[in-house]
Amino acid sequence: MKTGLLEAFRIIMQTGTVAGAADALGRSQSAVSRMLDRLEEELQIKLFERRKGRVLPTPEAHALIEDVERAFISLNDLKTRAQQVRDGHESNLTIAVLPALGIQFLPRVVGRFSRRNPEIGVTSHVLTSQSVEQWVARHQVELGLAETPFRRSGFETWAFIDEPYVLAVNSEHRLAQLDLVRPNDLKGEKMIQWTSIVAARRLLDELLQHAGVTVKCTAETSMSSAMVAMVRENLGVALIDPITALLTRDPQVAIRRFQPELPCRIARMMPQKDYQREVVDAFLGCAEEERDALLALRDW
Repeated sequence: MKTGLLEAFRIIMQTGTVAGAADALGRSQSAVSRMLDRLEEELQIKLFERRKGRVLPTPEAHALIEDVERAFISLNDLKTRAQQVRDGHESNLTIAVLPALGIQFLPRVVGRFSRRNPEIGVTSHVLTSQSVEQWVARHQVELGLAETPFRRSGFETWAFIDEPYVLAVNSEHRLAQLDLVRPNDLKGEKMIQWTSIVAARRLLDELLQHAGVTVKCTAETSMSSAMVAMVRENLGVALIDPITALLTRDPQVAIRRFQPELPCRIARMMPQKDYQREVVDAFLGCAEEERDALLALRDW
C-alpha cells in the first residue's frame, strides 16, 4: 500500500473535506477522491460517508486513524534518524513515557543526560500508559515508562517507581488540617477524578465502594498536573502521583498522605530485541538519579 493513500486519509480526517485535503496535497479534488476510493478498496472498509460536499468518518475510520498517525510518526522518526546519520550523528534514543513523568520529570532527565552525552539526541513521546505499552511491544521506541499492570507481552520490564499516591487538597480546605486522610474523611467531598483508563481510578473506586463512601466527581482528567491546577482553583481534592506532587509545589495546594495506600507502580520497559543497550542504560541511570533526588524531598 502506498503511503500517499494513507496520507490522503490522514489529511481528510484532519480537514473534514476533500477540498481541504486537495489543497494540502496540491492535487485536484477528483484525484483525492480517487485515492480515497482506492484506499477503501484495498482495505475493504468504508471509511467515509459523503454528504453535501463533506466527508463524515465512519466508526472504522476513527478506529484506524490512531494507527495511521503512529505510522507517520515512525516515518518522521526515520527521516530524522537518516538526517542524523547524514550529519554524522548516528546515536539517537527514542522513548515513550506516561504523562505523569512526561511533562516535568522527563525534561529534567533529558537535560541531565544531554549534558553528559551531547552527541546523542533524544526523541520523546508522551502517551497514555496503554499506548506506551503498545509502542514498546511493537518496537517503535527503545525505552518506555508506564504504569502497571500491563496487558501485552514482548518486552522486558523492571520496577522504576513503587510509591503510594498522595492526596492534593486546597491549602484552605478542611482536610489540609490533617496529616493523614482516610476514605471516611472524603464522604460527600468534591473530587477531581482520574479518567477510567487510569489504573488509579479503578483502585480508588473499589476502595471507596468497599468503605461505603460517596464523593461528588467535579471533573475527570488523565493528567496529575491538571489535577493540581484544579485543586488550586478549589474544584475539589485529587489523588495524584508522588512525582507530580514533588514537581508542582504550590503554596495553595497541600499534599497529604492517604491510607490505605494505593500504589503508584511505574515500570521501565524495553523491547525484546537488539537495541542500544549502553545508551538506554545511560539514560536510565540519569532517570534513576533524578527520581532518587526528587523522592528525597518528600515531606509528607
